[in-house]
Amino acid sequence: MQINEFDRLIHEWLSLDDFKDIDNSLNGLQVANSKNELYKVAFAVDASLESFHRASELKADLLFVHHGLFWGREMAVTGIHYRRIKELLMSDCALYAVHLPLDLHPELGNNAGIAKVIGLKELEPFGLYRGIKIGFKGELEVVTDLDAVMRLLAGGKQQGLHVLPFGPEKIKKVGIVSGGAAPEILQAIDEGLDLYITGDSSHTYYHHSLEGRINVIFAGHYLTEIWGVKLLAEKLRSSTDLKTIFLDIPTGL
Repeated sequence: MQINEFDRLIHEWLSLDDFKDIDNSLNGLQVANSKNELYKVAFAVDASLESFHRASELKADLLFVHHGLFWGREMAVTGIHYRRIKELLMSDCALYAVHLPLDLHPELGNNAGIAKVIGLKELEPFGLYRGIKIGFKGELEVVTDLDAVMRLLAGGKQQGLHVLPFGPEKIKKVGIVSGGAAPEILQAIDEGLDLYITGDSSHTYYHHSLEGRINVIFAGHYLTEIWGVKLLAEKLRSSTDLKTIFLDIPTGL
């Protein structure tokens, strides 16, 4: 598959053009390769030297990431930024990044992936950000508790999840916004949810959660954003001739 065909597919599947005025990241092809051909595509959450090394070792023609190298401002190609780009060019591995469109996609997104794994149904958009709702809320098929949800997310508390158990013991109504979305706790409280799941924790919202009587799971930025790249890798594998592989590089955060 040629890179421009891959680019067309991703634009079509994830509606990248709809986010030009909302997402400050550079969604799409960030670094090309010399061949303009793709046979193997690696997937990772973050653009980093480690993910670039691993993609190179696996002879990937392109690395697809959720967090790319460019974030709405010019960057001098020096220091760490230089070393990262140099590694891509030396290994002739292209880099493709998709940020917000991969968070909120109803089938291939991070939030959709979390909703599916915990069994959330009757999904509705939730979590207003720059005029759009980037997460989901819904109801669990079976009323459950925090420990059960944590086991579904990551095998339980030992995985580094941070929990504020301030809501009802039995959980039915859940909201999800992956990544750095602690402020949306206030929206979850306003909408009467039993549990809110996001990535990054925040001291600021401890007392809001306590006083709002809501359970919160801070599952970590990384853990809440592996789902989209995995789902997209599977769709590409099943829909095209591309070989795909997921590079698991957890940060614990």
